[in-house]
Amino acid sequence: MAATIERTTANTIAPSGETTRQRATRYVLAGIRIALGWTFLWAFLDKMFGLGHGTEAKNAWIEGGSPTKGFLAFGTAGPFKGFYTEIAGAAWADWLFMLGLAAIGVALILGIGMRIAAIAGGLLLVMMWTAVLPPENNPFMDDHLIYAAVLVVLALLGAGDTLGLGRAWKRLPIVQRFPWLS
Repeated sequence: MAATIERTTANTIAPSGETTRQRATRYVLAGIRIALGWTFLWAFLDKMFGLGHGTEAKNAWIEGGSPTKGFLAFGTAGPFKGFYTEIAGAAWADWLFMLGLAAIGVALILGIGMRIAAIAGGLLLVMMWTAVLPPENNPFMDDHLIYAAVLVVLALLGAGDTLGLGRAWKRLPIVQRFPWLS
């Protein structure tokens, strides 16, 4: 007499009504959200304090260095090179870049303002992509576009609700009044 065992792990219903696969997906997306948020926040911290990974201490923003000048003046290529070299080191560009890195990083790590974080992060990443056209290893695609797409997916799937403050954020009166803030 042979016994048949069915594999039903993926279809197991959790107490909340979600499957194990759905729960795992939520946690994987939360992990991706936090990791991508840390990528933005780390870039901010390194440029601000010169932690020695991408920015030496003597070139830190708090030491008078420009977080945009080096790359935009000397690392750009392609059809938008003139635009980027023109704004390299401009105070307004430094401030926008640094505020963007910090705000996007914090929003992603906390899981709040995911729509705005996805739009702002996507815009920043697409601008970084246009700064080096054509990409070094592919005629069109590079990591900046993939990260931008991932940001959109995270926002669309509500990745801020798991291991984040997304649900609490969405209950705030101002967010309920202006849903685009969610």
